[in-house]
Amino acid sequence: MPVPARTWGVLIVLCGAIFLEGIDVAMLNVALPAIRADLGVPTSMLSGVVSAYVLGYGGFVLLGGRAADLLGRRRMFLLWLGVFMAFSGLGGVANDGWVLLLARFVTGVAAGFMTPAGLSLITTSFPEGRDRNRALIIYGSTGAAGFALGLVFGGVLTTFGWRWVFFAPVLMSLVVLIAASLLIERAPAEERPAGGFDLAGAASVTGTMMLLVYGVVRLEHPSEGLPLTLAVFAAALGLLAAFVTVERRSPHPLVRLGIFRSAALVRANVMAVLLTASFFGFQFLVTLYLQELRGWSPMQTGLALLAAAADVVIAPTLTPWLVNRYGSAKVILGGLLSGLLAYVLFLGAGLDWTYAAMVPSMVLIALMFAFAYGPLMITATDGIAAREQGLAGGLINSSFQFGAALGVSMVTAVNVAALGGATTQEAGMTAFRTALAVPLAAALLASAVAATALLTRRPPRTTDVLVAGLPEEPTGHGQAGAGTTEHGQGGARHGEQPVSLHDRP
Repeated sequence: MPVPARTWGVLIVLCGAIFLEGIDVAMLNVALPAIRADLGVPTSMLSGVVSAYVLGYGGFVLLGGRAADLLGRRRMFLLWLGVFMAFSGLGGVANDGWVLLLARFVTGVAAGFMTPAGLSLITTSFPEGRDRNRALIIYGSTGAAGFALGLVFGGVLTTFGWRWVFFAPVLMSLVVLIAASLLIERAPAEERPAGGFDLAGAASVTGTMMLLVYGVVRLEHPSEGLPLTLAVFAAALGLLAAFVTVERRSPHPLVRLGIFRSAALVRANVMAVLLTASFFGFQFLVTLYLQELRGWSPMQTGLALLAAAADVVIAPTLTPWLVNRYGSAKVILGGLLSGLLAYVLFLGAGLDWTYAAMVPSMVLIALMFAFAYGPLMITATDGIAAREQGLAGGLINSSFQFGAALGVSMVTAVNVAALGGATTQEAGMTAFRTALAVPLAAALLASAVAATALLTRRPPRTTDVLVAGLPEEPTGHGQAGAGTTEHGQGGARHGEQPVSLHDRP
């Protein structure tokens, strides 16, 4: 049955929201020097403006995914998009650093609720298979394009004043909010899962995520309070243990632990962490290289990275064909290997490098995102029951966000350690190349994980159920049975029992 035109319209609206989320983060990074010059905030607070968003997002994204399942995906998406819009506006009128910190934290919380709700709206609106795969690839490429184009738009808007970096998302949010209110239909109440909120689980997992992200951010300056950093990670592990205990005993767990029996879901989330760790770490280093070592302006830097946004064209055109032809696992591996090659090529960067020498790496980065980002979303949500799509969306978005924080913090720590007290350009280049080992290692590890999906395939068994740990049951609304596995194979028809996510020969 063909997907209704209205459903494709909903996809466009949701793509607008994920583009907004990506561009919002990237634009702010470009505007930071202008904010410091205007408001006179110290460097530590400026770093906090960036970290506050990550803390809010990473701390609440899992809760956001479950809230979408329990309270309604449309309701959560619209509500938190409105909050996102309001606090973006607050950032634009801020005259003190603490107001910016508050605005960015709440904006991050809003994105943590809004993004998994949007993703689960897609996975429950499109039946599993070719149409859903194409929708997720388009959605993922749009988000990736937001990250890449945000540097360009941020450079342009900052020339008119840094406050426009906050006001532009307000205008975009308003357009998306109006369109979403008209196009996204209310789901019948009976389609929502029964049960209440797992408050103890929500508190423990939110604390765990916030402490983990805070600990990762503190890694940027390992010499400043290392005992406190270690204590933060220890507290995070303690809360994680408490969370697992709570979830095992809760009649309505926030995160049903049996979902992690899906090897495909676990692999997808591990690769998501490593993918964004490599990309955001690389992007941060290239920004330092071009602006601090080469003397390029923010506008020139943004335009230099524009080639990395070519995935917005490649992903919706070439990637769906490749996934249908070769399967998600092979396409993801190809994308990660492209990124690995991009980082290897950039090891040859020098103070006299021409832009033409950088273009191959930028194009390969575009291929990495085009071939990996969307297919990872497919793998992470494929075959998951409709009642847990919000949870699956929260998990994968949490992994993407945590990976971004990890990548930037790790490359900063390595770069600072390698640079030491040196101030020469030659020392800066040495530190740059040393820090490039972080995205290179992340891409290598991600490629190794992707390869395991090709090495562990086996025939499906009738005892394998996609939502592990649950009894077999007919598929619900929004599912057409188990559709495309990691290798893009077709699955059961509507009403048949789902099959395993294990790769098929």
